[in-house]
Amino acid sequence: MSSFDYKQALADIPHKPGVYQYFDIDGTLMYIGKAKDLKNRVSSYFTQDKQLNGKTRVLVSKIRKITFTIVDTEIDAWLLENNLIKKHQPKYNIMLKDDKTYPWIVIKKEPFPRVFPTRKAIKDGSTYFGPYASVGMMHTILDLIKETYPLRTCNLALTPQNISQGKFKVCLEYQIGNCKGPCEAYQSEADYLQNIADIKDILNGKIGSVIKHLKQNVDLAVKNLDFEQAHNLQLKLNTLEKYQSKSTVVNSSVTNIDVVSIASDERYAFVNYLKIMNGSIIQTQTIEIKKRLDETDEELLSIAIAEFRSRFKSTSKEIIVPFEMALDDPGLKLTVPKSGDRKSLLELSQKNVLFFKKEKLNQYEKLNPDLRTERILSQMKADLRLTQLPYHIECFDNSNFQGKYPVSAIVVFKNARPSKKDYRHFNVKTVEGPNDFATMQEAVYRRYKRMLDENQTLPQLIIIDGGKGQLSSALSSLKKLGIDKKVTVIGIAKRLEELYYPNDSLPLYLDKKSETLKIIQQLRDEAHRFGITFHRKKRNQGTLKTELEQIPGIGKTTADKLLLKFKSVKKIKEATDKELMEVLNLKQVKALKEYFA
Repeated sequence: MSSFDYKQALADIPHKPGVYQYFDIDGTLMYIGKAKDLKNRVSSYFTQDKQLNGKTRVLVSKIRKITFTIVDTEIDAWLLENNLIKKHQPKYNIMLKDDKTYPWIVIKKEPFPRVFPTRKAIKDGSTYFGPYASVGMMHTILDLIKETYPLRTCNLALTPQNISQGKFKVCLEYQIGNCKGPCEAYQSEADYLQNIADIKDILNGKIGSVIKHLKQNVDLAVKNLDFEQAHNLQLKLNTLEKYQSKSTVVNSSVTNIDVVSIASDERYAFVNYLKIMNGSIIQTQTIEIKKRLDETDEELLSIAIAEFRSRFKSTSKEIIVPFEMALDDPGLKLTVPKSGDRKSLLELSQKNVLFFKKEKLNQYEKLNPDLRTERILSQMKADLRLTQLPYHIECFDNSNFQGKYPVSAIVVFKNARPSKKDYRHFNVKTVEGPNDFATMQEAVYRRYKRMLDENQTLPQLIIIDGGKGQLSSALSSLKKLGIDKKVTVIGIAKRLEELYYPNDSLPLYLDKKSETLKIIQQLRDEAHRFGITFHRKKRNQGTLKTELEQIPGIGKTTADKLLLKFKSVKKIKEATDKELMEVLNLKQVKALKEYFA
């Protein structure tokens, strides 16, 4: 391990929740982690060495000092870990990609408060809502507020004294109906603050209570025969109801809960967060996490939850999560829903995070195409249960016409792309009649016998276009060559796209949309196209050769010479006597001309 005496360090660590920190020989902070049980978690790094991945082993080998901080609950450990990682950014911790300029909506602490967007949350007593990951979403809400509640936009000091002294005059905003003129006391502060209270409810997701309040005011205005007021209130009501119909995703009784979901691969993880109030999503964001030590989804999700709850100042007592998580905190409930509204919210979050992951990875792959190759090959390795990445794949296909002109074609993919310079055709030599199995056996044997003789690198994966029979034939050739254990060979049957493995009676079915199946289908189709092209050419040559042998004086050998020189009937017909005399004698030329006359 290292010269570090971890047993002595562990002796001082208690069985309590908290945060631990690892330092190297220079006193540099390398890693920060949290634990429900500090002693058990830290000791696992040293007592389970064989189960650690390579990066974690390197980290452990560099540890020279351990410090820890005890907290009351695991939630406190989450928050402390999150804050410390942000502050120190240790080398071995994951990286949270965070845009510090997400906007907020602020209700300013002042007489007749203004409502406007800002990118700086200042501790001045004002009320802030956000941050909003989507600027478009924020402006949609602000447009709703502006359309429903006329508010001032000026920065005048509207104190009672200034207003009573007549220091201000109404502006164009008042003239066009965007403001009710509190600067000249045309609108009372009580009426203005009622609007602000409604706006706060909207921003908190409590649109239902605002709608209820407006309906009561509409009824009151109608009762008082104030139809103009009733009409104006009804317009506000229609706007709010229209907005609510777009924003409500589940039953309005589902309120003040957080929803999180995660999608990850070998390098990155993406976590989506939804804040739900009264059945509506009032805040949402997806963050990207770059892995450092092959962290589990549970570890990554716990870090992201702490980040989101801190960032959005969440006080929710319930968090909807995609899988069971260990959390020892009586004040917080983690729910893995099986059905109902909460399940719908989780599915919505998962849909968002998968979309975000796809878009981000597409961006990375455009900048670095090798990432796409590695991802596809890693996926193929997992899907096909391979022991190594299939950088080199070869696919075989046979063709014949009524038992005649049998040929076999092989196509080669390297790094998940066609390598056309490596494509090969085989004229079958040992097979008579329509025998696909024997044709496959000969083609596979000849292909890999030559590769072994020339010390070429064998492919990691061989695909046989056909079912169990063709697969068995290919395997028998690999066994003769002694390489059946060195490469993986599978067969693909056309009807249902079943994948067959040697000595396995049950086929493997891949998702029809999976990239692995698409690559295999591309290989199969390319082998078929390449084989058919060659077969058609050979068949045409065979037909032409038979036709030439019908000409008096031209036998098999002479017909072969003509085909070798002129390639086609058309060129033979167009050839001059001088050109024909290079292959034929004068009597044969005369017979040929008479035949095609």
